[in-house]
Amino acid sequence: MKILALCIGNPERLAGKSYKTGIFKRPVNGAVMIDAEGVVGDAICNRKHHGGVDQAVYIEGSLTLDWWSEELGRSYEPGTFGENMVISGLDNRDVAVGDRFVSGDLILEVTACRIPCATFAARMHDPKFVKRYTDAARPGIYSRVIRRGVAEVGTAVEHQPFSGNKVTMPELMRTFGRQLSEADRSRYLAAPIHYKLRAMLEAQR
Repeated sequence: MKILALCIGNPERLAGKSYKTGIFKRPVNGAVMIDAEGVVGDAICNRKHHGGVDQAVYIEGSLTLDWWSEELGRSYEPGTFGENMVISGLDNRDVAVGDRFVSGDLILEVTACRIPCATFAARMHDPKFVKRYTDAARPGIYSRVIRRGVAEVGTAVEHQPFSGNKVTMPELMRTFGRQLSEADRSRYLAAPIHYKLRAMLEAQR
């Protein structure tokens, strides 16, 4: 595996909207620094729902994006989904909470899946895209930064699976906001899950 693309965005307005968003990501040339808050220089406009230490870097796998290219009937340009990083040979469905991606000094740890929103649908010019994305069950990957470092296109990436019981990205999307069984709740809480999801699960007890 290797880094195929690194993308950052500037604050921009969606057509017909009054607010600005950082969802419009574009590939960058050269190296970027990634610290605890994510890719340095990347715009995050809505801090309530985006960014933060447990949602610092948004990853897409190239195999998933290849699938979307066929589904959408057009070539996929890196950054279209608002991702910061594209990793070659990766299928989002194979990723679980606690998995790590290591590239040079950089270590990223998976915390959560992407839950689609109205801004994403507007970005895709499709009011039904939230349902389409959810039904596809190939959600993007949010990660925290365990060790900051420099990332660069072409650099090798090692995928280190979580050693505990798995909570995969499709499962996390499917169960988001739902009441879990005690066994599933314990399994989720045993993984290094996003702190907001952890608080939601602990509140179910």
